[in-house]
Amino acid sequence: MKNSNILELCLSPDLGGLELYMVRASHFLHDKTNVISVINEAGKLEQYYSDTEYKYEKIKRSSMLFSFLTAKKLAKIIDDNSIDVVHLHWTKDIPVAVLAKLFSKKKPKLVQTRNMTMTRFKNDFYHKFLYKNIYLMLPVTYQVKEQIEKFIPSDIKPKVEVLYMGAESPKIISDEEKETLRSKYNLGKSFTVGIVGRIEEGKGQYLVIDAIKELASKGIDVKALIVGHAMNDTYLEQLKDNIEKDGIKDRIIFTGFTTEVQKLMQVCDVIVLATDRETFGLVLIEAMQCEIAVVGSDSGGPLEIIDDNESGLLFKTRDSNDLAKKIEILFNDKSLRKSLSGTGKLKADEKFYSETQFEKLYKILKELV
Repeated sequence: MKNSNILELCLSPDLGGLELYMVRASHFLHDKTNVISVINEAGKLEQYYSDTEYKYEKIKRSSMLFSFLTAKKLAKIIDDNSIDVVHLHWTKDIPVAVLAKLFSKKKPKLVQTRNMTMTRFKNDFYHKFLYKNIYLMLPVTYQVKEQIEKFIPSDIKPKVEVLYMGAESPKIISDEEKETLRSKYNLGKSFTVGIVGRIEEGKGQYLVIDAIKELASKGIDVKALIVGHAMNDTYLEQLKDNIEKDGIKDRIIFTGFTTEVQKLMQVCDVIVLATDRETFGLVLIEAMQCEIAVVGSDSGGPLEIIDDNESGLLFKTRDSNDLAKKIEILFNDKSLRKSLSGTGKLKADEKFYSETQFEKLYKILKELV
């Protein structure tokens, strides 16, 4: 496959698990084949490519109405680099990738890593046009695979193969560095519940805040470390106003955007994934690899990551009272926390190690060329 050419595509303007997965995939494949990444010139991914050996191009992502302009630019990159396979990650990039394939002379195979759920039948002309031009879909869970098989008509359905997203082994920080970070964020000796991800309603930060309020009313010394940047300033201000009204301002810490996510996970006693419709849940795996106890909502991706009461705990989706109960259990039972975190690490290392999953990705792409 060394003579083949792969294009990793992600024009998302954000920086989260999906975007970082594309970066890590492109870096891994770089040592095995010829790879170029195409990213949004207004996005946040260039920091992972500039001044490195990894080849990349930036293009402007036009509005849907003018997506053909973006597709023309992408088609030129495809032809200039004689691309055999375009591996895309962001669902909104499908129209651009399909048009670029049709505009190009090379006509590469399109492969999509499917991170998003699919909730309705795709039998209209537009979706049929798109999906008949995708060669292979790589859903990140079996749940997403079932949705693809259910909602895409069989006559235009791409090939489907489940490929979990993997996490890299974390760099474990020292006790001294943990204390420094705890001091920096005013965590003191409080039991610390972390939630990592973009600050938006769907990520469920409000559930963690409500749980902290309930636990604090019982006299439990607990704080929440909310790691991530706000997608909507109005929502963030609403959270802060409610925190102020509820008198728990000193118990809720917002870090804002940070590049120290894995370090901050390690200062937490528990990491929570509170998303109501999480497709996968990479943050859970990253926390498990750091040997931190995890709590996830009982729907979607977490069900394929957490074995309840073995490698973590599940709580009722959108139920802050049940979340508070699960946090309280872990607060009161240190031996359970240790057991869950130990088993969780073993599972994460065995089943979700990034190199294992990227080797599978490499083999899949190799067979297409």
